[in-house]
Amino acid sequence: MRVFLAFFLAVQLCGPVGAQEGSPLAATEVLALDLHEEVLRTQATVKDMFGRQETMHVPITVYRPEGDGPYPLVVFNHGRATDAKRASQGRYRPEMAARYLVAKGFVVLVPNRIGYWQTFGSFDPEYSGCKSIDAMSMAASNQVLATLEFAKTLPYVDTSRWLVAGQSVGGLTTVATVGRAPAGLLGGINFSGGTGGDPDARPGRPCNPVAMSQYWGEIAKNAKVPMLWLYWENDKYWGPDHPKVWHRAWVEGGAQATFAGFGPSGSNGHFGLNEDMDHWLPVVDEFLVRLGFDKPAIVKAPQPTGFAAIDAVDAVPVRPSNKAAYAKFLDMAKPRAFAVSTKGGFGYASGDYAAGRAVGNCQRYGNPCALYAADADVVWTPQ
Repeated sequence: MRVFLAFFLAVQLCGPVGAQEGSPLAATEVLALDLHEEVLRTQATVKDMFGRQETMHVPITVYRPEGDGPYPLVVFNHGRATDAKRASQGRYRPEMAARYLVAKGFVVLVPNRIGYWQTFGSFDPEYSGCKSIDAMSMAASNQVLATLEFAKTLPYVDTSRWLVAGQSVGGLTTVATVGRAPAGLLGGINFSGGTGGDPDARPGRPCNPVAMSQYWGEIAKNAKVPMLWLYWENDKYWGPDHPKVWHRAWVEGGAQATFAGFGPSGSNGHFGLNEDMDHWLPVVDEFLVRLGFDKPAIVKAPQPTGFAAIDAVDAVPVRPSNKAAYAKFLDMAKPRAFAVSTKGGFGYASGDYAAGRAVGNCQRYGNPCALYAADADVVWTPQ
């Protein structure tokens, strides 16, 4: 199983950690300052499978580039934990995926849908009883469209060019949204999308896969934009075969989608979005280039520079108090990477997408960062 280790250095902060005004966050949360992370709110009206309708606030996490924009938009959608775990499903923060998309030039809006996090309670518009995929999909995609309407009030967002993406039930939400053909939508990215899975009680056997095929095949006739579907072989929610059947139903229904199948990732490939970036990033990047978004955004380690020996701890351009962290980095398994900031701070990572995670861990406190070391080489050039 590929794992990554990250270290965040609090002394890099320019000021105290605080929540955005009107957006109460956990006291321990540190916002990604370089991504201008904040939590805003809008309202959405949704209906559950029993016809009950509610209007509630939808918290939206924002990640965006520097500058005034306007930038194209990605609405990124979270999944759904099993019932026993949903109460503890907190604010969804797909930071590493958002880092790539922001570097690509997008504003990323992440709605925490009704029935999750701060709106968890007696009203659950995405409850399906493993029957009403239509109702839960409409409730979820309505909140995507509410997020789009809210984005029109943000001066740094260009809602005439936007994409929808998401993981698990967020992938289901993505497919449902593409099937509604909203204005300005250019494409959709489905990471491990579906519903009805239980990796503990029924690994690889979702409860109603035929209904999924029928529903997606039906709404496919309305879809107008291309999609990318990404699934992993050892997905314990859907197994290796059901996603291929769902994809076939979508395409035979008249829609466009490229299916990207990956080998096993970790102990459960359902979480390849977070655990297998090395494999999915190039595939997504190629898809976005085809849509006209060709700005380089994947972090890659430069060639060795010979600035210092890999084990020369004293040569690392960080504060003296941070030298010990580099010594810890040297004990990590490869692949690994160590980044340094212009203020003497650092970030490191090992495992999947080590270079990108190291730079992200370093610069999330608001200071520019560059890779110092990758695997067994120093790659840093003095600025």
